[in-house]
Amino acid sequence: MTATLSETGALRHVVVKRPDEAFGSADAIAAQWRALGYTGPPDLGAARDEHARLVSLLEAGGATVHALPADDDVGMDSIYVRDTSVVSPDGIILCSMGKEPRRTEPSAQARAFASLGAPRTAIVGKIAAPGRLEGGDLVWLNAAAVAVGSGYRTNDAGIAQLRALLGATIEVIAVPLPHWRGPSDVLHLMSLLSPVDTDLAVVFSPLLPVSFRHRLLDGGITLIEVPDPEYDSMGANVLATAPRRVIMLEGNPRTRAALEAAGAEVQIYEGSEISLKGSGGPTCLTRPLVRAAPPG
Repeated sequence: MTATLSETGALRHVVVKRPDEAFGSADAIAAQWRALGYTGPPDLGAARDEHARLVSLLEAGGATVHALPADDDVGMDSIYVRDTSVVSPDGIILCSMGKEPRRTEPSAQARAFASLGAPRTAIVGKIAAPGRLEGGDLVWLNAAAVAVGSGYRTNDAGIAQLRALLGATIEVIAVPLPHWRGPSDVLHLMSLLSPVDTDLAVVFSPLLPVSFRHRLLDGGITLIEVPDPEYDSMGANVLATAPRRVIMLEGNPRTRAALEAAGAEVQIYEGSEISLKGSGGPTCLTRPLVRAAPPG
C-alpha cells in the first residue's frame, strides 16, 4: 500500500481526541463554553457516546484510530484536532491558530505526536506568527494541488509560509473566504467543500468564490449542492473514509440523498454535543495521517 496526500483515499491512520480528554469535566465545560463561542454546554456523557459512535465508524472502515491525551495547556476546542496541524509529503506542519484561545494547541499536539506511536507524525515545519493557518482551511484536491481558504482563521502570511514549506512541486491555491457572519463565526474552507472522490465533492456554492467553483468544475469534479437549510447543520462537512464512502452528521437528509444518488455509501453519527454546539463536523474531529493511494 502506497500512502498519498488526499481527502478521499481509504483512511488507514487517523488521530482523534475523546471528549474526556478535551472537555475534561462538567466544571471545565461550564467555565469555558461561552468564551469559546459554543451554542451551549456539551453534556459530557452524551458527548462520550457520540464520539464513540464516530470512532466505531472509523474503525469499521479499516482505520487505526490514535487518541490524543489530555493536556492542561489546551481547552475544549482541542477536540477539533484537524485545525492544529497539516500533513505534508514529509510529515506534520504545525499550524498557527487564528482563534486566540487555541494558540497553545499546536505545541500540545506536537508533544502528543512525539509519544503517540502513529505514522507520519514527525514535525517538519511550523507556521509562525504573524502568519495564521488552521487545518480546517486546507483541502487536498490531489497529491500535487492543495486549496487553502484565506479568511479570519488563515491569513496570507500563513499561506505564504505553507507554500514555502511545501515547495515548488505542490500548487497552493488561495481561496478567498467571505465575511459571512464575522470573525467570531467558524468559517473554514471545509465548511464549504468536502471531497468525496477524485471526481465528486459536496459544496455550499453560495459562499464559494465563482473562480474557485469554476476550477473545481473544470477539473472534472461533479458538485453535490448542499441546500440552504442544511448548511448550519453541517451538510457540507463530510468526511470521506474511502472513495465514495463517507461519514456525515445526522440531520441532513437532502444532502445524504444526493450523495447516495451519486453512488456514495453514507454513514451517520449523532453529533448534537460534539459537533453542533462547537460548530465542528466529522472533518474537524479527525486528523487523517495516512490514506491509501488508489491502485495502479
